[in-house]
Amino acid sequence: MAERIAGKKLVVIVTHGLDEPEKTTLAMVVANAALAMDVQVTAIFQGKGVMACTKGMYEHIIAPGLQPLKKMVDDFSELGGKIFVCIPCLEERKIPTSQLVEGCELVKAGRLVNEVMNADTALTY
Repeated sequence: MAERIAGKKLVVIVTHGLDEPEKTTLAMVVANAALAMDVQVTAIFQGKGVMACTKGMYEHIIAPGLQPLKKMVDDFSELGGKIFVCIPCLEERKIPTSQLVEGCELVKAGRLVNEVMNADTALTY
C-alpha cells in the first residue's frame, strides 16, 4: 500500500505525445499514483505533449504493458488533478481549444514557472 504524503505538491511536465507513448503514459502513471497518495498534482502539457490531452489524439497513445493514455488522463482529471496546457504550443500545432479534454486550463510560461516554484518537486517526461 502506498504511503500517504498529504500536503505535498508535485508538478509533472509532459513534453511528449504520439512520438513517445511510453514516456507520455509513464508521466500520467506517476501523476495518478501521486494523487492516490494525497499529493496535489498539476500536469503541464507542453510541446508535443499537448497531444496527450487532445481529443482525437490521446485515444491513440498506447504503450505496451501500460493502460491506455486516455484512461490515465481521464482518471487524473476525475481524481482532482489539474491539467494545464501551453497556449503557444496549441497555436503552433493549430489545435483548437475545443479539442482539449474536459478540465484543461490554458496557460503560458509565467503560470508554469509559478507552479514549478511553488511545488515540492517537478518531474519532466
